[in-house]
Parts: sequence; structure tokens; C-alpha cells
Amino acid sequence: MNSFFTIKLRWAFGIFAIVDTICAGVGMGVPVFCIFLGFLTGWYIARVVAPTTHEIRQLLQKFFLYAVVTSAFTFVLMAIIWGRCIVMLFNPSTDYANLGVPLILYDPRASFIGWLVLMIVISPILQFLTTIAGSHLTLMLRSRDGRQGAQS
Repeated sequence: MNSFFTIKLRWAFGIFAIVDTICAGVGMGVPVFCIFLGFLTGWYIARVVAPTTHEIRQLLQKFFLYAVVTSAFTFVLMAIIWGRCIVMLFNPSTDYANLGVPLILYDPRASFIGWLVLMIVISPILQFLTTIAGSHLTLMLRSRDGRQGAQS
């Protein structure tokens, strides 16, 4: 299991890219599984970075950097999947009500715009937040376990 945490950074990102793409496919273009993958990614980042970095400022900077890189990949993936639908906004004959997008707003066109913003922009931000939360939670639990082990 320790060899899992010692693989090179490029290989780890490649594995993440494959798993993130599979998660986007399983969600049929809706990145809910990619967002949940952020917790696992944060856990992995904390397990890899924490033993090698002892200063908390550098540790948090690495958490932030790796979370930005992983969410940027998801942003690119969502832009590839949903970006081609932006052209539909400029077509006056597009029937927004029958595109299969949830009509969460009053106007079907506004709902479609909201859906695209949700998929392309907000979902990678949510994945970034879950990655940061996962890494901080892992760091907090590991430091708490370390203190309890030292006290007993």
C-alpha cells in the first residue's frame, strides 16, 4: 500500500485524469461523481504531501496548487463536453425546452444558460472545494491521531 503513495506526480495525475474522465462519463456529462472524486483526491494529496513537507504554509500551498490543477482538468473536460452547446444560444430556432436540460428557471433559454454555467464553471469550483476539504480533513484527522498516539 505504501507504493501507492510513492508513485511519481505525473503518473498520479495521469491516473486522476483517467478516473475523472470515467467519472464524467458515468455521470453522462454531469460531473457529480467528479465532485465526489475531489474528496478522494484531497485525501491522496494529504497522504502524499504531508510526510514530505513540515512547514504548514508550504503544505497548504501545495494543497491549493494540486486542487487547482485537478479542478482545471475538470474545467477543460466540461468545456469539451458542454462547450459545443454554447453555439446553440446563437441559433434562433433552438428548442430549449426539449434539450433534456432541467428547466429550473422561468424561461427555457435562461435555464439552458444556467445549466451551462453550472456544468462548465461551478462544477469545477465545487470539485476544487471538495479537494481542499478532503485534504484539510485528512490532515486534521492525521494530526489528531498523532497527538492521541503521543499522549498514550
